[in-house]
Amino acid sequence: MTFSDDLLTAGTEIWAAQFEHPFVRELAAGDLDDAAFRRWLEQDYRYLFDYARTYAVAGAKAREEAAMATLLGGADAVLNEELDLHRSFAAEYGVTPGDLAAVRKRPTCEAYTSHLVRTAHERPVPVAVAALYPCMQGYLDVADHMAELANGEHRYTPFIETYTSEAFRAETASMRGLLNDYAEAHPGHRDGMREAFRTSARLELAFWEMAYVGEEWAAET
Repeated sequence: MTFSDDLLTAGTEIWAAQFEHPFVRELAAGDLDDAAFRRWLEQDYRYLFDYARTYAVAGAKAREEAAMATLLGGADAVLNEELDLHRSFAAEYGVTPGDLAAVRKRPTCEAYTSHLVRTAHERPVPVAVAALYPCMQGYLDVADHMAELANGEHRYTPFIETYTSEAFRAETASMRGLLNDYAEAHPGHRDGMREAFRTSARLELAFWEMAYVGEEWAAET
């Protein structure tokens, strides 16, 4: 069993909870409320900037050429591909790039991005890679699950197609390979990698919930 398999096995209950979350099931069916999807879109847009920053910081700290290429390439893909996709989705809701830039992070988004950026700056590169991995693998697995649940095309089909595409599968496989290489080369970091992975995985689940229920800061409710 590879280290990535070990992590996913340990996170089985988190993955199962994602598969059963109403945001995921309703998006797959095409009847997710517009407001919930817009909340996800706005928060994920803000999340992606720090996600890209985490890739970039880890890439700058990496010493191996292949690791630098994977991590810096990941930052480039987020900034020049995934954010464009979000802006395209947003335009369908009448949300401008300026509107997206003005969105304030909700508590879960703030917690998740802080975890990623802090890990990239303060922890070894293998731990940062483990913190990044649940987002890619989680979206691929959740989108595959959505594709199985979906009955024909609907307004959220482009979301499902994006995260089940061959390009996204290849990017996820590249990160999985890097994760496994680091775990093999640096066994002393494995406990830290497990902790970082599990924290990110739990925050992935919380992100769906945040968008679905309309989470707000306590003093503003």
